[in-house]
Parts: sequence; structure tokens; C-alpha cells
Amino acid sequence: MKRRTFIKQTGVVGAVGFGLGCKAKTTTINNQKKSIGVALLGLGSYSKGQLAPALQLTNHCHLAGIVTGSPEKVPEWQKAHSIPDKNIYNYDTLGDIANNDDIDVVYIVVPTGLHAKYAVAAANAGKHVWCEKPMAINTKECQSIIDACSKNNVKLSIGYRMLHETNTKTLISYVDSQPFGKINSINASACYAGGRPSVWRGTKSMGGGAMYDMGVYTVNGIRYATGLDATEVISAKIVIDRPELFPEVDETTIYSLRMSNGLIANGMASVGRPDNILQVDCENGWYNLSPMQAYNGVVGNRSDGAADLQAYVPNQQAIQMDDDALAILNDTELMCPGIEGLKDIHIIEGIFKAAETGGSVAL
Repeated sequence: MKRRTFIKQTGVVGAVGFGLGCKAKTTTINNQKKSIGVALLGLGSYSKGQLAPALQLTNHCHLAGIVTGSPEKVPEWQKAHSIPDKNIYNYDTLGDIANNDDIDVVYIVVPTGLHAKYAVAAANAGKHVWCEKPMAINTKECQSIIDACSKNNVKLSIGYRMLHETNTKTLISYVDSQPFGKINSINASACYAGGRPSVWRGTKSMGGGAMYDMGVYTVNGIRYATGLDATEVISAKIVIDRPELFPEVDETTIYSLRMSNGLIANGMASVGRPDNILQVDCENGWYNLSPMQAYNGVVGNRSDGAADLQAYVPNQQAIQMDDDALAILNDTELMCPGIEGLKDIHIIEGIFKAAETGGSVAL
């Protein structure tokens, strides 16, 4: 597609319909194919600063195309990544991606409030879907993505990079090995001090606020560190220290969960407070990750001084995308399928309900 056509056809994101007159073609990966072609949908800071560079380091996937509502970004991306005109789409022409065999996956990297819309559209075009966290704005939207991917026989992976990160995977292995015995308590905080919301991160309908942005790491972290699902939100509260910056979304959310074995787990998400740790205290010792979810330098310590949470990880996103690409190439199970994203959003909905009512919420 020519750039002048792109500019002519690009419209307002929210006004676009998908799939009209275009029959989905389920993606079939050629057995001889060695690398998965990825199209990034949304060219914001995460795509530009993290995913595109990571795709230069991957062994099993590569950047094949882009989908954007900003035609002015196209020349820069073409120059940097040698993307041909035929692999460039806007939100109006996304359905046409069904006919492009260069692209196997559409990676959804737009604001959370738009995830379901574009993930469903990509699935209906017969492409595998990688969706950034949090999966969607509510469980209904999460289920719509799962259903669309199932209907079109494409794989759906949620972009929980931490589940692919080496030190985090070691900590997850402790669920079975129990190096310090039974877990007595767990605390997860994903915060950064002095954060100021972007336009969409300050907008409730787009999935803004601390709990969606940062809190999903804590909920997911509690689940993977214990190997348990939550059965109850015991309590939750929202704290706004800077109301002028957070008139409609949470700046800090603090909560407690009851896990399926009765364990109490505490979590905090904030874009105003300084704390970033996953701390697990056990019968005979402890271990942690600090920071628990930074792009770089996620490392941990153990009470016995062992260094097995100190591995160097050069690029989390490259590992994540290679793992997901291999699952497509080999038709194997994904490390983080859609149901995992849905479970976390279900808990987050419960946390907000508990904060609103001042009581507990059964999950």
C-alpha cells in the first residue's frame, strides 16, 4: 500500500469498523518457515523503545509489518526497519492483513481500552494475536478476545514478559521445590515514584490508573509465586495523593487477597510511591525479586545467600517473543495464554469493587 493511500484512508481510531467484506483466512505456518513475521499494532513508546529493538535480537521471529493511525510515523519506521509498503496498514485497512503471508502475528500495543477491539479484528483476519498486558478493560472483553481466537483457530498470548524472564522463572520453580518450606506470607508492590500519567493513562475508559498499569504485575506475581488462584479480595483502598494529576483514575491502590489455600497476600500498585518488590516469606527463610518488573535488572536475593536469582538477562522482550514464536512454529502450548490474562482482570475488577464498597468481594 502506498503511503499516500495510507494518509487518505487513515481515520479516527474509534470510528473504524473491521472485517467488512473481508473473509478471515486462518494463518497456517509453512512447515519450512523458520521465523514468524510480526506486525506491531500501535507505534507508541513501548513498540518503539522496547519491542522493535527486541525483534532485532530474536531468533524465531522478526518485525514484518506495522499497523498505525499515525501516517507521519511511517517513514521513520520504514527507514529504521526496512518495512515494505505492502506490509504497512492503518486501522481502516487492518482486515486486508488476512491476505498477507509475510505477517503471522499481530502484536496489540495500543491503550488497554482498545485491546479487545483490535485483538478481535486481528483474529478475525486469521492472524495469531499477541496482546500486551493488561489483557483488556474487563473480563467480558477478555472473553471476547479468547472466543475470537478460538473461533479462528489462532493462538493468543498475553505479553507478560516476566513469566519468560530467567530469575522470575527460577522463583516460580520454588513453588514446587520449596527451598525454605511452606510460604507464610507474600507481598507484591509495583510502583514508581513521581509518575505523571499520559493522556490515556489518566483516562478511566482507556484503562488508565495504577492498578491496570502496574497492579497487574502484582496480581500476576502473587499468582505465579504461590501457584494459587485468589478466592477473595479481603480489602482494598484507593489513595490519591495528587488529585490534580489523577482526577478520574487511581494513583495508588492497596489490597489484600485470600488465596485458595487460605494464604493472605498483600499488594500495592502506585505511580506515586517508591516500592518495587516481590517478597516471599516462608517457614525457614525468604526470597524476593527487587525490582520485580523493571525492563532491566530484575534480580533477587535469598535468606541463605544463594545467587540463583541473580542471572543476567540481556533482553526480556526478545525472550518473550521467541518463546511465543516457538509455540506457533511447533504448535505447542503457550506460556501465557488468554485465560491467564482473564484471571488477573477478574481479580482487578474485584479489587475495584472492594475499594468502592469498603467490604470484601468473593472471586
